Amino acid sequence: MNRDELKGKMKDAAGRAERQAGEWTGDEEEQARGAGKQIEGKGQQMLGKVKQAGSDLKHDLQRRREQRQNRDAENRDRDRKAA
Repeated sequence: MNRDELKGKMKDAAGRAERQAGEWTGDEEEQARGAGKQIEGKGQQMLGKVKQAGSDLKHDLQRRREQRQNRDAENRDRDRKAA
């Protein structure tokens, strides 16, 4: 979980609490503000997940490139010894 996901969860929870308080008191403005915060929080969570997926993909591609380079180097060494 990255920073955006965590902040998003916090906004979502705060918005849920504000919306619920507005429902209990009958304050429609507070309900709307809370719902807005929930939506903002969920959006930030999604942004965090997309960032994390991109980061994971980058690291996976780097790992694969390193493996391919190591394999190529081993093949070159083996070919030199065979020659």
